[in-house]
Amino acid sequence: MKLGYTLMGLFCLLIIALTGCTSEDQVAGDLSGKNGNILRLFNWNNYISQQTIERFEQTCQCRVTQDYYSDNEELLAKLAAGATGYDLLVPTGDAMDTLIHQGALNALDKSQIPNLKNIDPSYLGTVFDPDNRYSVPYAYTTTLIGFNREKLAELNLPADSWAIIFEPEYLKKIKGRITVLDSQRELMAAALKYLGYSASDTDENHWQQAKALIIRAKPYWAAFSNTSYIRELAIGNLWVAHGYSNDMYQAALDAKKTGRRFSVDFVIPREGAVLSLDSMVLHYSGHRPDLAHRFINFMLEGKNSAELTNLTGSGNPNLAARPYIHPEIIANHAIFPDTAQLSRLEMLHDINHTQRRLLSRIWTEIKLR
Repeated sequence: MKLGYTLMGLFCLLIIALTGCTSEDQVAGDLSGKNGNILRLFNWNNYISQQTIERFEQTCQCRVTQDYYSDNEELLAKLAAGATGYDLLVPTGDAMDTLIHQGALNALDKSQIPNLKNIDPSYLGTVFDPDNRYSVPYAYTTTLIGFNREKLAELNLPADSWAIIFEPEYLKKIKGRITVLDSQRELMAAALKYLGYSASDTDENHWQQAKALIIRAKPYWAAFSNTSYIRELAIGNLWVAHGYSNDMYQAALDAKKTGRRFSVDFVIPREGAVLSLDSMVLHYSGHRPDLAHRFINFMLEGKNSAELTNLTGSGNPNLAARPYIHPEIIANHAIFPDTAQLSRLEMLHDINHTQRRLLSRIWTEIKLR
């Protein structure tokens, strides 16, 4: 591949010498360095199909490279530590707040995104970006409970309440067979919802109540996990997991494909949960905003957007994608919540520096106990 890029670069230099091609032509032919025909994407793990990437590469005659993160805090930490050169990020709403306030994003040129018309208006005009100056909705997930249906029925345990991960009377029956997300905001949100508060509550007394609830339950948990619970649920090592709807969909699919004698199911707890809207945004350090806009518009085409949902089980804000999404996914209310469930879901809001420091201290106390 390196040889191919070198020959292409030499070819372009020859053309420049012979014909006087423009600098724009030179950039298009250079696949190395800052001006390369490369789109750099910083994305969640397993959040786009390789087939989609390859189709875009063929369409734009470019190359896509990806780095990954498993949590918004990880995304923000890596960027704060100096990670640069990314053309596109796919952050969730609360991270969007932070990135906008930091001046880390470039405004979109909507004239280059005609497929923006495909987005359901209910997912536009968010609190974190009221005019969609910076963000285009990509997909959404709900944070919920995944479980081994047969095992919980056998143990007569409730699957529709956060009590299953917080209450010792239930946990003692599944000790060592349960994991929770390794995420400050998500785990605190689950505890706050169970206590009857908002997922975005920032009252310190309420945070301390949530911390106490978590510490009481922690001895029963097998681990804090953001990714491994998919496989562990699918093979039966875990009976309950706190995680994302698209991950639970994958675990359920894997268990079915491998012929397990149990099924993985997932539900939105009756106390309510977090809805996370992930959006495509342009990082200020990106070198190819032209490719970034093309990618955004490409991903808003109905079939391309549907491919994401059919592969990952993510919720989809793209109305043009609906005809191409598998009917059984559309019918799953944990992925596509109905009106009643939507009323119990909320997006996490950004927190200020003082609150972030307090939360980090609480998180350290939780981890060390």
